[in-house]
Amino acid sequence: MPAPASTTTPESDAEPRQRRARRKEARPGELLDAALRLFVEKGFAATRVEEVAASAGVSKGTLFLYFPSKEELFKAVVRENLAGRFPEWNEELDHFEGDSAELVRYCLQTWWERVGMTPASGITKLVMSEAGMFPEIAAFYQKEVIDPGHELIRRVLQRGIDRGEFRPLSMDYAIYSLIAPMIFVLMWKHSMAPCCASNETLDPVGFIDNQVDLLLHGMLAPATTP
Repeated sequence: MPAPASTTTPESDAEPRQRRARRKEARPGELLDAALRLFVEKGFAATRVEEVAASAGVSKGTLFLYFPSKEELFKAVVRENLAGRFPEWNEELDHFEGDSAELVRYCLQTWWERVGMTPASGITKLVMSEAGMFPEIAAFYQKEVIDPGHELIRRVLQRGIDRGEFRPLSMDYAIYSLIAPMIFVLMWKHSMAPCCASNETLDPVGFIDNQVDLLLHGMLAPATTP
């Protein structure tokens, strides 16, 4: 008796293969999302690669196909969420058309929107908390995030000086003056904020706006004309 003819068509065979291919392409991103969440929640030392793999719905072996170690996984998370965005941010600076005071305000406000309001905001606290235990992680973060960040801010300030909009500055200290409020609000968000009573919460947008005003105008009242 002849076997029944197969009802499978080339098209129906192709669909599962396409779905598997799409799933495979999405897997690194899913692993990075899971790793970011767990690193921020638990810290680098306490996060196990088995947890990351399980959260992404894959085996530990599959994770190691993409990232050979936990350190390399963390580096990929940083590059995906922070370090890899500096070309985009530098290009925005190249095409910014407002004055330099507007540029400073734009930089801090958009940094909060793109980083501070996202899970990536917890990376800074993680690095600062665990740098002593993992100096190689600290060195990587210095090279790929801190140094490019300083250079970007240096460009912002130098633009203002070159255009006569800012007075000459002690550049290295001026860079830290811009960075310090951002670090504070990140540390607050990932430490005290969850514990504060509702009447003690800090509005990050209002805080950043006030810091920009202080940086640009200082605290002294304008001199009165006799």
